[in-house]
Amino acid sequence: MLVPHAAQALGQVLGERLSRAKPDLDQHGRSESHFPTCPPEAVAYPESAAEVAKIMQICAEHRCPVIGWGAGTSLEGHGLAVSGGVVVDFSRMNKVLEIRPADMDVTVQPGVTREALNEELRATGLFFPVDPGANASLGGMAMTRASGTTTVRYGSMRDNVLGLQVVLADGRTIRTGSRARKTAAGYDLTALMVGSEGTLGLVTELTLKLHGIPEATSAGICAFPRIADAVNAVIDTIQMGLPMARIEFVDSATARAFNAYAGVAMAEAPHLLVEFHGSPDGVAQDAARFAEIVADHGGSTFEWSSRPEERRALWAMRHNAYYAVLASRPGARAVVTDICVPISRLAQAVEETQADIADGPIPGPILGHVGDGNFHAILLIDPDQPAEHEAAMTLSHRMAERALRLGGTCTGEHGVGLGKRRYMQAEHGQGWTIMGSLKQALDPMGLLNPGKVVPDA
Repeated sequence: MLVPHAAQALGQVLGERLSRAKPDLDQHGRSESHFPTCPPEAVAYPESAAEVAKIMQICAEHRCPVIGWGAGTSLEGHGLAVSGGVVVDFSRMNKVLEIRPADMDVTVQPGVTREALNEELRATGLFFPVDPGANASLGGMAMTRASGTTTVRYGSMRDNVLGLQVVLADGRTIRTGSRARKTAAGYDLTALMVGSEGTLGLVTELTLKLHGIPEATSAGICAFPRIADAVNAVIDTIQMGLPMARIEFVDSATARAFNAYAGVAMAEAPHLLVEFHGSPDGVAQDAARFAEIVADHGGSTFEWSSRPEERRALWAMRHNAYYAVLASRPGARAVVTDICVPISRLAQAVEETQADIADGPIPGPILGHVGDGNFHAILLIDPDQPAEHEAAMTLSHRMAERALRLGGTCTGEHGVGLGKRRYMQAEHGQGWTIMGSLKQALDPMGLLNPGKVVPDA
C-alpha cells in the first residue's frame, strides 16, 4: 500500500476531495473493455493547476504512482492503476477559459468534454471537430491522441492541439507550444505530450484549434454486395479528391445489430456512411459525384439528405454502434480492438480479418473510419468462458500482426495502454527504447501511469 504515506499530506491540500471510499475506487478501477477491475488506492479531485502540481509534488516525495483520469472511456486500460497509487480525476477542472473567435482557438481545462465545448461555441459559428464517438474529456482525448469519424477532413487531436499546460513528475509546470499556427522554435513538446497517455505529465490546460461551422452539410448511406466493393469505392473517392467530412464503414453483422437496436431497416450487407461539408451547391455536387462512384462499384442507390434531423439520426446510430453490437449478444462482454493500414491495403486487411473471425468461435462485427485506413473489431465473448476470451485475444493478436505486415500500426486510435504494449517493439524497434529513455528523463522514478506505453525501466 503506497497511498497511506502520502494521504495525510494530500488530505491537507484537498480535504474531502481526496476519496478512499470503495465506490469511488471501484468506479476508477474499471474500463470500457475486457480488462479486469483494478482499483486505485485513492482518488483525488483537483480544481486547479496549482492543486495538481501540489498533488504531484507530494506523490513524488512519497514515490506514489499517479494516474490521470478523464471520462473513463478508454478501450485499452489506460487509466487502470496496475501499480496502485492515486488516480487524479479531472472532472472538476471543467471550465472553458477563453474563446478567441478572431483567432479561431480556445483554451480549456482538461475536464471539459467535447460536447460541452461545442455547446459553449454555438453562438460563435465555430466548432471543435474531433469526434471519437464517446463524449470524452478533451484532456483524455489529447493524452490518447484521439481521432474519430471526422478525422478524414479535420485531422486528429495531434492536428488540433496548439499548446498545453503540463505538470511534470516532479511537480514542475510547463507550457508547450503557443497560439501561433506554426513555429520553428525548438523541440515540439506539444506533439510529444499528445498521445503520451499520461506517462510524461498531467495536462492541466489545452489550447485547441477551432473550425468554422460549414454553410451546408449532407449525409447519406449506401450498401454494397461485398466488403471489397465498399472499400474500393472509398479508395476511388479519396483518389478523386472529394472533400469528405466523414466516411464510415460497417459490415453486415453491424448492420444487423443496427436494425435490432435502432429499429431501422438496413440491408444486411456492408454499408458506407458518408458526410460532406461546404456550400449548398458544393455538397450537392459532391453527393452526386459520390453516387457515381458507388454505382461503379456495384453499390445501391446513394440515399442522402441535408435535413439536420436525418443527419443526426444517422450519426447517432453510428456512434451507438458499440452498444448496438453489445446488445446483439445479451450478457456478452466486448474485446474491442483497432488497427490502421495504408488505404491501398485496407480491403485486404478487412477481408483477412473477417475470414479469421468467421473461422473462430465468437462473433466479431467490423466497422471503422475507412477514409483513414482505420477499422475496429468488436469481439463478443461470454465472460464466464475463458476459451472465448482466449479466442478473442488470438484474433486481436492476428489483427495487430497483420497491420504491421501490411505497413500499418497496431492501433490507429485506441492507443497503447495495457493491451497494445506487447506490439511496440515490433512496430518501433529501437524507437521504443528511445521512448523509454524520454520517459526516464522526464519521470525517473516511473510514477506517471506505470506499466503503460514504454518498456519497463
